Amino acid sequence: MPTIFLGISALGFNLPALIAQIINFTLLLIIFRLLLYKPLLKILDERKQRIQEGLDASDEAKRRLSQTEQEVAKELEKARQQGQEQIAQAQQISARIQEESRQAARIEAEQLLERARGEIQLERDSAIAALRREFAGLTITAAERVIKEELDVNKHRRLIEEVLAEAPSGDGGRART
Repeated sequence: MPTIFLGISALGFNLPALIAQIINFTLLLIIFRLLLYKPLLKILDERKQRIQEGLDASDEAKRRLSQTEQEVAKELEKARQQGQEQIAQAQQISARIQEESRQAARIEAEQLLERARGEIQLERDSAIAALRREFAGLTITAAERVIKEELDVNKHRRLIEEVLAEAPSGDGGRART
């Protein structure tokens, strides 16, 4: 036996058993590599790929969420502006309606005032006409009495005053000459 083998056996190693163990270990390593290591690496790679896809999907979802939030903010701003425009339009319409109502009320008040003035004028004219008729009647009555009696100025004046005093005008004879 060569000296190397004797030196190894002096250390307490059994060389044929060591070689058999090395061969067994190498075969076991090759079998594990073929049966376990490659499928395990494949499973780990697939898992890594799924995790990366999940992260990518998460990033895409975040991007979409951000984009959606921006769109929602734009829509809210647009809706707010439209609401303000509608409020402004409603206020303008309200102001216009109020002004139209005021104008209509003024016109109606003017018409009522004009109608009242017309009625007052008619009443006044009617009262004046009635006074003239009454005065004419009184004058005729006074003239009849004067004609029946002598034509004395004092008597004539006294008769007119009597007729005026008897008149139902409620004047109390205030219109004396």
